[in-house]
Amino acid sequence: MFAPSQNDVRRFFCDAWRKHRSALPLTPIEAQAADWIAEHPEYHADLADVDAALAAVFDVEAGRTNPFLHLSMHLSITEQVGIDQPRGIKQAFELLRHRLGSAHDAQHEVMECLGEMIWASQRSGLPPDGQAYLDCVRRRATA
Repeated sequence: MFAPSQNDVRRFFCDAWRKHRSALPLTPIEAQAADWIAEHPEYHADLADVDAALAAVFDVEAGRTNPFLHLSMHLSITEQVGIDQPRGIKQAFELLRHRLGSAHDAQHEVMECLGEMIWASQRSGLPPDGQAYLDCVRRRATA
């Protein structure tokens, strides 16, 4: 199982963005990451300096979104939709995308559900509840 450290994740996103800006070849997952980074210009400065990125602290109390967590969730959702795991997420996402008129906005809605599922799992000590996650996305898609 692949278990990157916080620094590994931060280096990955910074490197993908550097390669993208320099028009260097990207792996498929780096290309996906660069596409999501491009959608978030508010994170460009955070990704421009690897050393600063490694040292940065994103406290919830400071009211600032952690760009690396946010981008990681975008990649996770992209993968889930791509392989339809949990089964039904692709259809629910497409309904949500259609309702909102934007894949990016739909991703942010799904991200809320993903965050809720992870939070509930951490609080309860139980495995993530894929059905509850899927139900949350479906509710948002049909609201």
